[in-house]
Amino acid sequence: MPFLTTKSTFIFGGSPFGLAPSTRIDVLKAAVKNTSAKLLDAFVDSTFEFVDYPLDPLDPSQTNAATVDEIKEAAVITNIHGNIPSEFPQGVYIRKGPNPMFGGLKSTKSIFGESSPLWIEGEGMLHALYFSKNINGNWTVVYNNRHVETDTFKLEKLRNKPSFLPVIQGDPLAVCTSFLLNLVRFGKPLKNTSNTNIFEQSGKLFDILTLEALDDWDVNGAWNRSFTAHPKRVPGTGELVTMGIAVTKPFVEVGVISADGKELFTSWNSIDAHFAMRLELIKYESEGNARIGIMPRYGDADSIQWFKVKPNCTFHVINCFEDGDEVGVWGCRALASVVPGPDQGSKKLEWFPTKFKPAPGKPIEDAILEDHLLFPRPYERRLNVQTGDVKERNLTGPNHFPMDFPMINGAFTGLRNKYGYTQVGHCDSSPAPGMERFGGLAKVNFEEENNEVSIKVEYHIFEKNTYCSGAAFDPKEGGVEEDDGWIITFVHHEDTSISEAYIIDTKNFLNEPVTKITLPFRVPYGFHGAFMPIQLQITDSSNLMKLP
Repeated sequence: MPFLTTKSTFIFGGSPFGLAPSTRIDVLKAAVKNTSAKLLDAFVDSTFEFVDYPLDPLDPSQTNAATVDEIKEAAVITNIHGNIPSEFPQGVYIRKGPNPMFGGLKSTKSIFGESSPLWIEGEGMLHALYFSKNINGNWTVVYNNRHVETDTFKLEKLRNKPSFLPVIQGDPLAVCTSFLLNLVRFGKPLKNTSNTNIFEQSGKLFDILTLEALDDWDVNGAWNRSFTAHPKRVPGTGELVTMGIAVTKPFVEVGVISADGKELFTSWNSIDAHFAMRLELIKYESEGNARIGIMPRYGDADSIQWFKVKPNCTFHVINCFEDGDEVGVWGCRALASVVPGPDQGSKKLEWFPTKFKPAPGKPIEDAILEDHLLFPRPYERRLNVQTGDVKERNLTGPNHFPMDFPMINGAFTGLRNKYGYTQVGHCDSSPAPGMERFGGLAKVNFEEENNEVSIKVEYHIFEKNTYCSGAAFDPKEGGVEEDDGWIITFVHHEDTSISEAYIIDTKNFLNEPVTKITLPFRVPYGFHGAFMPIQLQITDSSNLMKLP
């Protein structure tokens, strides 16, 4: 029996060192591990030089890609042009986006070569607008922001310096070495940036007032891999369909999560060679065929029916639905990827295909001819589950703007819908590193065709040099028709460096925004947004908890 001395030293079996043999081994292992970690850190510090990711300081869009600070205390907004509609629901509009620590994204130089991140990387930050209405119908609007404190965010914040080496693009040897060093040092090759999307499941969000990240959600331990930024909620049941990918087997896993978020009903994984993820992580293959798989919601890998489709890069799906023997798939399709791989070497700003932009002096149509299109636009695939036949077509013609970041009325997810909304890109407004800017919004009508090559599209184009991000559809309380609602989005005016939030009536899509809210702080460009209807009682910023 061990006993405790007055000096609080445990004595086991008369061990002369005060510790049992097994304990001494554990201490020795810990010491070796700690020494190894220090040696690895010393090697990285002496071999790799972190440098600022190359951006053009004269490009206004990259000025708005610069990081912003956490404001620490929520701010009441007083500069509102127009009226917030009375039918507009109380709630929170939240948008995520990259906001790198340490002043911005970092590349590295070393004896192995150079490696760089992509502009889409960077620690996630939440930007939130709170809408609260009192009994007299008067609105209070409050803005807040905060970093998403993931495990890797906390790790680098504790170290107070960049630690993860970039591994997405650059010289192959540098990318490979950085990948392995990250894996050995931190147990993962990439940072968990959590910067892409936000959604609600079973009433659970961040601490909605402070934006504090509460914990990782792993469905009570049943989900142990990455989580897609675009899970889909099943209409009627509230179940959530998700997927995750990894560089090790199984490469792809799909799961259905219960409405209360506590149980993983079913999951399947595949080690099919077609899914194999190279060490390059992302690579677009323009030859051969792509494949789309259809499976029952509670099926497994053996129940998948595969369809061969034309090669494409579809980052965002608009909606999928059953229509008789066919499954319709609508998405924003391009014919090449805007994300380069590390095989591009250190020429990180020269990877774009020539079709990305027209040649100097040539019309823009030269860049968007059929089969020569990099920018995405709405596309339809019809997959016949009885015959295996596939029908594909563009839904808009080459004279239409590029469209991406689609959204629909969420009540129609997985069902045949009539309307969709997208952000509108401008081919001539995308800076060298590939950060496409969106100078407007589009409303597409899938049931009304203008001619044989295009469905009906309405455009809401912003003022010159004004671009949006994080647009979200917010249905009207008590709305009857599918397009009863609003689009809310953050916009940035590059000429004045002023950020605003626009509210646009989707029934009167071509009209000016019904509300323009001037924000007290700049909001950098980001990714996806969502509106969460929540009853709030806010009279001023003191009713929101202060950030620590």
